[in-house]
Amino acid sequence: MQQDILINWSPQETRAAIVENGVVQELHVERELQRGLVGNIYLGKVARVLPGMQSAFIDIGLERAAFLHVADVWQRDQGRERREEEGERAQLTPKPIEKLVFEGQTLMVQVIKDPLGSKGARLSTHISIAGRLMVHLPRDDGSIGVSQKIPLEQRDALRQRVQQLMETLPPEPGLDRPGGYIVRTNAEDAPDADLQEDMLYLRKAAARVRQAARTQPAPTLLHQDLNLMQRVLRDMVDEHTASVRIDSRTQHAALLAFGQAFMPNAVQKLALYSGERPIFDLYNIDEEVAQAMGRRVDLKSGGYLVMDQTEALTTIDVNTGGFVGTRNFDETIFKTNLEAAQAIARQLRLRNLGGIIIADFIDMQRAEHREGVLAELRKQLQRDRIKTTVGDFSQLGLLEMTRKRTRESLERMLCEPCPACQGRGTVKTPRSVAYEILREVLREARQFHPAEFRILAAPQVIDLFLDEESQHLASLSEFIGKPISLQAEGLFSQEQYDVVLM
Repeated sequence: MQQDILINWSPQETRAAIVENGVVQELHVERELQRGLVGNIYLGKVARVLPGMQSAFIDIGLERAAFLHVADVWQRDQGRERREEEGERAQLTPKPIEKLVFEGQTLMVQVIKDPLGSKGARLSTHISIAGRLMVHLPRDDGSIGVSQKIPLEQRDALRQRVQQLMETLPPEPGLDRPGGYIVRTNAEDAPDADLQEDMLYLRKAAARVRQAARTQPAPTLLHQDLNLMQRVLRDMVDEHTASVRIDSRTQHAALLAFGQAFMPNAVQKLALYSGERPIFDLYNIDEEVAQAMGRRVDLKSGGYLVMDQTEALTTIDVNTGGFVGTRNFDETIFKTNLEAAQAIARQLRLRNLGGIIIADFIDMQRAEHREGVLAELRKQLQRDRIKTTVGDFSQLGLLEMTRKRTRESLERMLCEPCPACQGRGTVKTPRSVAYEILREVLREARQFHPAEFRILAAPQVIDLFLDEESQHLASLSEFIGKPISLQAEGLFSQEQYDVVLM
């Protein structure tokens, strides 16, 4: 499937959209003051060790301490098994966390997950530095992994080539381990000269990190990952990419120089956009993003999805809406669910939803219909770079999925909880607030004896007291033996009020 990548740059924000067949599928946003941390290497200090959770909190200089689990701690004396998958780290049978780290210890760590909500960043001591063709593992023992996306019959030959190139490189002074490499997908047809050049670049980068760790105090940043535009060129451009267009002449020149040095195959697809319309207007991307902020997603057939993102999981409800179909009821449901499966796969990518996802498709009586919807969903998810595991339909007809989460969702990045409802999505009715005020006045009257009580509240609550609830207000005033005055505050939210003792 052909894809185009559009990059909209401004001094404060960079946005990259991936468009497939004229429809936006992914949006990546990086703000200069809120740049992501994944890939950054820090020299941190162990703040707390929690044996019960087999984890530790590490101070890396951020607002919240970062989290390190025992499974992400590199251990020199244990054997390891590598899963041959790009970006995966060695899997270990770990010792207890309290035998590996201690409070006050200085530790070199790398961020593998950005802070999410109230949670700090997640760390690993399996340090890796990504290059154009390979990922370097400075602490490894010389093993070589190959991306699973490279055909099986080519992996052994590629691994042998990299092994031979490693043997030709001079040993680095002061190191007892040569380090390992993971061969990336785009190295499949790379010549030996390019592979060796990438290895030398990665070794130099690792040496700079080690030198900084020896000279800098903790906590400090030792290595920062590439910016969004550079990561687009490194990670998102493949054989399906037709063009990469950017709307800034200055950034185009910088990206061109970067590409010529590290990704020469991607440079030929890089172009400067000089049209009069904003680049995102070419595919109505801003409108699509605005719709991705809402709960409802309309389907072409007349059905719709309702998506709710919570702290624990994301729920997706499928409804037929106005779609009545042309055949029988089962076919109508099946067609709606098929279209919903396509829309769900796209929305997961566009909104960057991660964690546990529960989809409630319309109940299907026939097993072949359920299998067809499941097959269509898995087919659509194959186009997603982020791994998604899909289960089978449960006895209740629910479909469970998990999608790897490494950064905030689009909604969490662009939005914040409503100050009126505090993220609940609802507010108390004016009548509920009015009755709460009456109870508060009665509570205050039992403790204090002012000359008068004054109620400050939103206009809609005051209007209720002046009309439908005037009798209850008068009865309360007579019961406590004190006058009660009203004052409307236009800046108050519907739930906000104050009872002033005069």
